[in-house]
Amino acid sequence: MRRLAALVVVLWCVALGRDAVDDWIDRTAIPVLVHATSSEVRDRHGALLRAYTVEDGLWRMALSLDQVDPMFFDMLIAYEDKRFREHPGFDTMATARAVWQGLRHGRIVSGASTLTMQVARLLEDGTTGAWQGKLRQTRLALALERRLSKDQILQLYLELAPYGGNVEGLRAASLAWFGKEPRRLTPAEAALLVALPQAPESRRPDRHPEAARIARDRVLERMAGAGVIDAETARASRRDPAPTQRRPVPMLAPHMADRAVAEAPGRHDLTLDRDLQQSLETLARDYMARQDPRLSLAIMVADHRTGEILASVGSPAYSETRGQGFVDMTQALRSPGSTLKPLVYGLAFDRGLAHPETLIADSPVQFGTYAPQNFDGQFRGEVRISRALQMSLNIPVVRLTDAMGPAHLMAALGKAGLRPELPPGRPGLAVSLGGVGLTLSDMLTLYAALARDGQARPLRWQLDQPEGVAARLLSPRSAWQIGHILAGIAPPAHAGPSGRVAYKTGTSYGHRDAWALGWDGRFVAGVWIGRPDGTPVPGAFGGDLAAPLLFEALGRTGPKPEPLPAPPPDTLIVGNGALPAHLQRFGGTEVDRDPLTLAFPPDGARLAPDPRGVPVKLRGGTPPYTLLADGEVIATGLRGTDLLAPLTGPGFATLAVIDATGRSGRVSIELR
Repeated sequence: MRRLAALVVVLWCVALGRDAVDDWIDRTAIPVLVHATSSEVRDRHGALLRAYTVEDGLWRMALSLDQVDPMFFDMLIAYEDKRFREHPGFDTMATARAVWQGLRHGRIVSGASTLTMQVARLLEDGTTGAWQGKLRQTRLALALERRLSKDQILQLYLELAPYGGNVEGLRAASLAWFGKEPRRLTPAEAALLVALPQAPESRRPDRHPEAARIARDRVLERMAGAGVIDAETARASRRDPAPTQRRPVPMLAPHMADRAVAEAPGRHDLTLDRDLQQSLETLARDYMARQDPRLSLAIMVADHRTGEILASVGSPAYSETRGQGFVDMTQALRSPGSTLKPLVYGLAFDRGLAHPETLIADSPVQFGTYAPQNFDGQFRGEVRISRALQMSLNIPVVRLTDAMGPAHLMAALGKAGLRPELPPGRPGLAVSLGGVGLTLSDMLTLYAALARDGQARPLRWQLDQPEGVAARLLSPRSAWQIGHILAGIAPPAHAGPSGRVAYKTGTSYGHRDAWALGWDGRFVAGVWIGRPDGTPVPGAFGGDLAAPLLFEALGRTGPKPEPLPAPPPDTLIVGNGALPAHLQRFGGTEVDRDPLTLAFPPDGARLAPDPRGVPVKLRGGTPPYTLLADGEVIATGLRGTDLLAPLTGPGFATLAVIDATGRSGRVSIELR
């Protein structure tokens, strides 16, 4: 009877003790289990473009169990806590073994911390040596096991395990020490990542490479003994070189990444393609290494069929201060120079003002106080519209802008989704020559519309960004005509044959901006070069500086350019003589009633030099006349039909006369 009573008392005490322990565990204060992870920006395929440290300067990156090589978990559990899946957070057998070994050897031979206890220590940033710390870790480990699943505990370990310096968590460690995601690890890599958290500072590969290698090899040996890997794999893995330096975290598309994270921290998936982005950043960096360090450069490439931006380089060097590399020049307002001219001509085609074969006067003209000049200061008389655009003549495009009204051009820019900035006051005729502020992103949107049969649509740079509403900017016919004209411009040297890329260059007033924009059958690209502070760049021309980069950028989108489209069925492809009368010359057909001709000298004449000059006789036309020699104005305001050109030779010369209506005559002569 006494024995039965004693047994009851013992069982009662055990139950009380168990209840007390359960209550003690249940009353455990659980630390915060959710920790900040790095904001990340990824490309269209999920590849990392850029990441940011968390507030305390740590690299702690989000990672799920299915993003880790299974071999790492096999090694981790076999090495650190082989009964992890069975014990309740505290391994009685491991503890008994550690105590026995300690008593036998008089020192600590092996530890008994479970993975759950290590997570408990990491959560509280506690110590491991003092018994009070061990007791607290054990209590917290038991509490964690009651509230979390084993996978959730492993998840915390993946996020918080230290790997040296400011590297925390498996994913940041894999990127820092191997330059790769932990989805596919070699046995040697997995072994090092298992070994590092035990002594993250004394085994840092960049500071203590030999200690890191020894620790890795010890793990490999244990794994061979545990059957996780075979002996041959362990021997081969020990021959793998261990890392000796830290790899930089990817920092591609830094300007666009900054813009995404500024909107909202977290993960952002962009439309960019990492390989193309990296290729163009290298292109920009290599090109600018040979240029003035105060210059900057921006490149953008998009798929004009989908409207997705595939690459965006805001500067050649993000951290460069002399060239203000921190400024995203894809978003900076600049003068677009002559790159707006294709839109002016396209609008003129749609309004029935002109056709690519229409003749237009490139002659001196004045609109109030504004007298536009060509870039080279010369005049060429009557030229075809297509040739005027290819030569980027200023006077013809200003004539067309005057006929349409600059407000219509501004309205078209707004319709295309651009954000033009004008000086105070009403828009003037100089808008067509670049007298307006636009960004490279704006211009890429415009040229994408030209490439997409005249349909404008906002470009997208985030994968979850909805497609914008399309707006008809030009008719398919006019858009094709513009592309056909621009494809006829000779490409830069070594850029391949003409006709494969439609492109236009531009240089803003004072040589402040050099531009090149163009497209093939699928991709559209834009290049800007200049100084971020807007100061002039003497000698900078879009054709010389930016055009070669444009073709190089398009060339990196694929093995060969996508072919440009065929003309729409309603496109009128005829010569000037077959055009309707009102389209044969810009301004009407009345000039044909009294054509201007040079009666003397005849074309191709050989004349003896005369110290007074060369006599010129006119027939027809409307005074006053302008006399030009080799494209330079010699005299203006002439009323008579008998003129004298002050040429004394010897040599070849081209004489031209332009009348008040823009009609012209031209002859080539030789003085001998």
